[in-house]
Amino acid sequence: MKLYNFAVGRWVEGTGQGQTLYDASTGAEVAIASSDGLDFDAMLDYGRKTGNKNLRRMTFQERGRMLKALAMYLMERKEKYYESSYKTGATRVDSWIDIEGGIGNLFANASLRRKFPDLPYFAEGDPVGLSKGGTFMGHHILVPKEGVAVHINAFNFPVWGMLEKCAVNWLAGMPAIVKPATLTSFVTESVVRDIITSGILPDGALQLICGNARTLLDHVNYQDVVTFTGSAATGIKLKSNPNIIREAVPFNMEADSLNSIILGSDAAPGSPEFDLFIKEVRKEITVKCGQKCTAVRRIMVPEAFIEDAQIAIGKALSGLAIGDPRKEGVRMGALAGQEQVREVKGKLNELMLFSEIVYGDLEGFEVSHGAKEKGAYMPPVLLRNDFPFKNIGTHDIEAFGPISTIMPYNDLEDAIELTRKGKGSLCSSIVTFDNKIARDYVIHAATHHGRILVLNRESAAESTGHGSPMPLLVHGGPGRAGGGEEMGGMRGVKHYMQRCAIQGTPTTLSHITQQYQYGGKFH
Repeated sequence: MKLYNFAVGRWVEGTGQGQTLYDASTGAEVAIASSDGLDFDAMLDYGRKTGNKNLRRMTFQERGRMLKALAMYLMERKEKYYESSYKTGATRVDSWIDIEGGIGNLFANASLRRKFPDLPYFAEGDPVGLSKGGTFMGHHILVPKEGVAVHINAFNFPVWGMLEKCAVNWLAGMPAIVKPATLTSFVTESVVRDIITSGILPDGALQLICGNARTLLDHVNYQDVVTFTGSAATGIKLKSNPNIIREAVPFNMEADSLNSIILGSDAAPGSPEFDLFIKEVRKEITVKCGQKCTAVRRIMVPEAFIEDAQIAIGKALSGLAIGDPRKEGVRMGALAGQEQVREVKGKLNELMLFSEIVYGDLEGFEVSHGAKEKGAYMPPVLLRNDFPFKNIGTHDIEAFGPISTIMPYNDLEDAIELTRKGKGSLCSSIVTFDNKIARDYVIHAATHHGRILVLNRESAAESTGHGSPMPLLVHGGPGRAGGGEEMGGMRGVKHYMQRCAIQGTPTTLSHITQQYQYGGKFH
């Protein structure tokens, strides 16, 4: 089966040999993807002249209702996306995060319309008086940028990665060109086909590139916005594109980071918080086979509890059924492909120069359903680094799979310093029932994180967990995590709009903003 690109309003088959994509669990051929022959300049031009024009004349209320209608349409068809997702090695639970989590972003941003006026633009903040007599004042207005949002996404979330970004740019009034990672682009293509078939979006609001993006960024301009999700190395390379720099194109980068979870010193073995900690660690190692940008890579435990924590994590991971995610009883599927297995094993070998494996057998693990030699299977692995201030490779090297390192700390100041050694992370969690510990950690660790979860017995039942970014909260992080910010409710929408200071009489500004400005004349 050949995948198609959706460009300039039509489905286009890429020319050339393309890239063959395989089922991560069985090794069977799934599809061939190619973007050869696409005219990227024409796609951007079409997005700007057709998609942008159609969206920017809609009001926030109209765009929000459009998102809600699309969410309901896709939810009715979600089962077909699960069937595609299984081929990426993802279990039903893994796929739920990707598919229904992505659709949930459409619902959340649809509801966000209530914070905006029934206009295509909006006034931000408070008016500013600029004269003694009150005849001259200022305000800020935000209007949709006149370009295209170009989204370059990672392989681990082929649905969520697209919808969590597009929901925001569509609400803001900008169209999108989506470039999913080729490896799992067949899942994205199946969703895009339904989106286009629905007719819910206006012409030009969405285009799709399933193959290599090649020279796409050479054609963007200052009215466009580029977002990237993936490795820090690739992100830096793309962000350094001469055209991106020359045109001053906004570039939002969300990179994989060495996220951490901390067990509070009050959470001794036998406490509810200790049990919650072990459960959260197990989930973060095994969900999506550890292939999440937010996954826990560093586990920090008070030195007095480290033996208990290591044993408990090992018990939590033992007996985990690994295999084809389509089979009943399988709890952990496969990595997205054989290349990922090789890459993760390579990083694991590097980590083993600083740590030792205390749980996991790369060769002796069992696959309960499926062919071990054909699928991209890998068991969960727990490493231990007893000297994390000396063996700093743990804080620099990331194995993007079911691998995490446990390490001891002496006091909270030590734990905070260890998290900082990750040089910027998307998220961190601390499990404690002591609010003073929680406060001290958050205040001093927030500079190095985009999000911090405080987990305890009172929030556990409703907590969304360490690894789940939420539509109305920011997702991103400083330093190694890319320095970007996406989602975040109104904050995210503003990334796709141009802020402009406006000055004039209160009457004139009342007319422009469509909200009364103090001192304006009544008509």
